Amino acid sequence: MARSVEAVRRTVLGSLGAVLVAVGLALLVLPGPGLLLVFAGMVLLSRAVPALDRFVGPVRRQAMRAAEESVSSPWRIAGSVTTGLCLVGAGVAWGLVPRLPYSGWTTGASLIVSGIVLFALLAWSHRRVRAGRRD
Repeated sequence: MARSVEAVRRTVLGSLGAVLVAVGLALLVLPGPGLLLVFAGMVLLSRAVPALDRFVGPVRRQAMRAAEESVSSPWRIAGSVTTGLCLVGAGVAWGLVPRLPYSGWTTGASLIVSGIVLFALLAWSHRRVRAGRRD
């Protein structure tokens, strides 16, 4: 029974990981958090297929280094906040103005979600770096 539960778990994780990677790859050329979804999909795939874990480790280290650099100065934080506000504003514009190319709430929502993800990652990075400085 434990083997069948493990097989189902690996199948579900692998399938979900593959879908996230595919959607993330599509969002690399479309508006949206493509790299984030590719990374999340790779993490899930590595849990389903342990041999893939060796590829996730270096990416995770690079992502942590980039997170620390993103909040290393007030100028970088201000630039990230400005970018997030621009993404949310562009999303609202794309949702409301029908003359824009690819206009509609599908494009607008993906831009708004990208801005919200940026704010969430910025807050997480700031808390992580601040906690590391206290230790």
